[in-house]
Amino acid sequence: MASPDKELEPVLDKDGVRLTVDDAIARVTLTNPAKRNAQSPALWRALTQAGRSLPGSVRVVVLRAEGQSFSAGLDRQAFTPEGFDGEPSFIDLARGSDAELDATIAEYQEAFTWWRRSDLVSIAAVQGHAIGAGFQLALACDLRVVADDVQFAMRETSLGLVPDLTGTHPLVSLVGYARALEICATGRFVLAEEAERTGLANLAVPAAQLDDAVRDLTAALVAAPRDAVIETKALLRGAQERSYEDQRTAERAAQARRLRDLAGVGD
Repeated sequence: MASPDKELEPVLDKDGVRLTVDDAIARVTLTNPAKRNAQSPALWRALTQAGRSLPGSVRVVVLRAEGQSFSAGLDRQAFTPEGFDGEPSFIDLARGSDAELDATIAEYQEAFTWWRRSDLVSIAAVQGHAIGAGFQLALACDLRVVADDVQFAMRETSLGLVPDLTGTHPLVSLVGYARALEICATGRFVLAEEAERTGLANLAVPAAQLDDAVRDLTAALVAAPRDAVIETKALLRGAQERSYEDQRTAERAAQARRLRDLAGVGD
């Protein structure tokens, strides 16, 4: 995938993650194509830092990756006795207390949680492999635009693990319980056509058109009034937890706020 953010001075560039900001649009790029953007605790901390580094002007965040693969998932070095330099290995973590292990996983999850902040719309531009943690990182975003060579797979179960980087909730929301269970339990590939058909992807395009498709979607999102997008996102995010009548009430309250704001009338 091309790198249109390279002419911008990075706000952050470390541990396989680069953040650039152009007024209302931020781009978070995975920058280790030689390892197919395999993930590590250091990369997760950099992703968390990227979320915390966004200025208030940002409305849309695009998540992208250099090279042929979006992310091949967790770097297998995590499962070796030596692990990563300066990091406890996963074997060491497993020997810790339940509280320590829970706290560590919670810290890892922070890299995946901020993408759905109410004041942002996030778009994952996904090409090639998006495996395990890579799949879950794409699922962390509000929207997904995929290249026709995309290969999603949730391989944790086949390794004797479970998906634990916040991917299970959006996966079930997007494709339903039965399909989500089948995808996770078998670890099979989900290709572009199925991803678009089932709602896992908003749009599938030829790989050469991925940048343009994401650019067009970003422009359309930025063109809409910010407060209206924020209110609409909050309404839609809460719809699954509300009853039909509660959703009607939430719609009325949100619209009242918008009308008063447009009319310049205080609450």
